[in-house]
Amino acid sequence: MAAPDENPRWDEQLQRRLARGEETALGELYDRLSPMVHGLAGRVLGDQAAAAQLTREIFAHAWEHPEEFDPAQGSMRSWLGTLTHRRAVDRLRAARAAEFVPSGAAPTGTAQTGTSQTGTTQTGATPTEATERAAEEEIRAVATAARMQYVVDSLPGPLRETIAVTYYDGRTYQETARLLGISEQSAKQRMRLGLDLLATELAEERARHGDDPGDPGGAGGTAHGGPGEGRGDGTANDGTTGDGGT
Repeated sequence: MAAPDENPRWDEQLQRRLARGEETALGELYDRLSPMVHGLAGRVLGDQAAAAQLTREIFAHAWEHPEEFDPAQGSMRSWLGTLTHRRAVDRLRAARAAEFVPSGAAPTGTAQTGTSQTGTTQTGATPTEATERAAEEEIRAVATAARMQYVVDSLPGPLRETIAVTYYDGRTYQETARLLGISEQSAKQRMRLGLDLLATELAEERARHGDDPGDPGGAGGTAHGGPGEGRGDGTANDGTTGDGGT
């Protein structure tokens, strides 16, 4: 599935221009893809100032290392998206590690023992370990949600709009059809096609990048409430199915 910004010939030409040191190429790349980079960084970090800083770093990296982009592995959009997502997750993980380690806590990996009312010794996770697990679960949830939105954003406009209105806004097919000025049948077909393309893109992302929450395609599953969860049959809130009328 090709995203709106994915043009293999443009990608390769831009890479060659960056390698030659053409500043206009960097400006063109920034104009086209900075909204995606900044949006993805912001969804992961939850901080617009940090997202702006990371966006600058990503384009500086593209300027300094255009040779790292391999057109055979995907589009320029995919390359920058992967780089942004990985760095944002790493930054979030570092911030959480610094934030949640209390002063005087037991070192990570040590066990906390105690005696129960029956006199037996019990061993459990230390507060630090529990906090680290909670922080990591939060990071994975944020990374997954950001990855899902990244993929949704790559869908063709009409399909992306239908998924947003039907799924994220919690509307029925009838409501979606009225809002978008299309037939209910078209709303169902768009939803089904959008979900099929979304599932395909997620599978391709996982194949390219592995099961790593630091990559847009590798968070190991769909986000809670995301379009891939509980909607594989295109079911809307009114209980109808989006299979084109069946």
